Amino acid sequence: MNPAAASAENRRVWVVDDDRSVRFVLATALRDAGYEVDGFENAASALAALRVRGAPDLLFTDVRMPGEDGLQLLDRLKAAHPQLPVIVMSAYTDVASTASAFRGGAHEFLSKPFDLDDAVALAARALPVGTVQAPAPAAEPEPEEPPASELVGDTPAMRALFRAIGRLAQAPLSVLITGETGTGKELVASALHRESPRANGPFVALNTAAIPAELLESELFGHEAGAFTGAQKRHIGRFEQADGGTLFLDEIGDMPASLQTRLLRVLAEGEFFRVGGRELIRVDVRVIAATHQDLEALVQQGRFRADLLHRLNVVRLQIPPLRERRADIPLLADTFLHRAARKLGAGAKRFDPAALAALQAMDWPGNVRELQNLCWRLAALAPGETITVEDLGDTRAPQAQVPLPAVASAPAEWDRQLGQWALACLQAGARDLHAEARQRFDQALLNAALQHTGGRRVEAAALLGVGRNTVTRKLGPGRKRR
Repeated sequence: MNPAAASAENRRVWVVDDDRSVRFVLATALRDAGYEVDGFENAASALAALRVRGAPDLLFTDVRMPGEDGLQLLDRLKAAHPQLPVIVMSAYTDVASTASAFRGGAHEFLSKPFDLDDAVALAARALPVGTVQAPAPAAEPEPEEPPASELVGDTPAMRALFRAIGRLAQAPLSVLITGETGTGKELVASALHRESPRANGPFVALNTAAIPAELLESELFGHEAGAFTGAQKRHIGRFEQADGGTLFLDEIGDMPASLQTRLLRVLAEGEFFRVGGRELIRVDVRVIAATHQDLEALVQQGRFRADLLHRLNVVRLQIPPLRERRADIPLLADTFLHRAARKLGAGAKRFDPAALAALQAMDWPGNVRELQNLCWRLAALAPGETITVEDLGDTRAPQAQVPLPAVASAPAEWDRQLGQWALACLQAGARDLHAEARQRFDQALLNAALQHTGGRRVEAAALLGVGRNTVTRKLGPGRKRR
């Protein structure tokens, strides 16, 4: 027996999931690693076993199940057995779910579909060193429904971002959010606040690049009456407004050097003077900063203080540009179109498959904001209920203005359309076309199969005639799907 199996011997692991195939494959992998494994199809059966047999050493639970869901089960388990490590699993990875799981005491959040080797390794890391917990009566707290997140995405990069937000929301740490313009940095900051213990406090946002340098100090720290010409009465600054909550400073890289020194003192001491004031103001504020610039390069150029960067950059969250998560574009486009139509009081509209394919082919230099603006225009101006490629009009074309090919209505013509797309790209000077075409081909097939099977990876792999690990690998190019 190998050392891993020896350490797993006699350790009890429970798997709670209404999907029989998930229970089977995960339980089999854990048994092969030497664990004693029991499976349960719902929370009720697991809680019944808990009362009779006591707590296991580790428990895996799905989120969405008939009856009590996995988060309710987590609450009851933690109330009765606080030291029991619980790993929450879900095919629906979003900020609200991950934050609720970590807030409820989950050891880890495992996104479906996941690699079995990763799950077994996670079990080894999660198992406590001590003995099995003694049984105790299960409590029945009333779970709170978390608010819906404005962040949308289901690609591996976004799932990783949601998990990070869920973890960081609970920690009183400064966060630096980086990403291109339009990627949704303020949405991430808002989610960190909304899911944090400061959620009942204010969330105050300030774009430092949008305020003239001579006014920014007063805007941040406030001023007293008579502090300067035109200051007729006291003004409360953003730091005081955010006391007890979160202050989001966008485009921090544009802050003047003189204000960087004052900001550093506030971050270090939590105190400051208003402009023209003598009263020392103390505040309790979590600062989240964001930028699209390379702050390390600005430090080298002498335009940004290194000590301020270190103070802000306790944890860094990088938001991927839209072109690096093209698989999210259909979901984003449909979401934005629905919201826009509802707010405009217009009739419901939808994209046809050709229009969605065209959107996925674009480069989106303005990222999610550019896509959102397009959807608002289409909700207001598109004549029919179904939006076609023609309705997209003069929207930006991909790869150096390569014309968007018309997608054939007949499936038999797809190869001709592929040839036209390739020719257009080559004429525009594109390189490495084969790799891009293969990636898009694989992604389109996998997305279609997963949509057909409702996200069930094993079934999708069987329909396509490929292995489960192939689906896992290709869903996240260069990454393991967890």
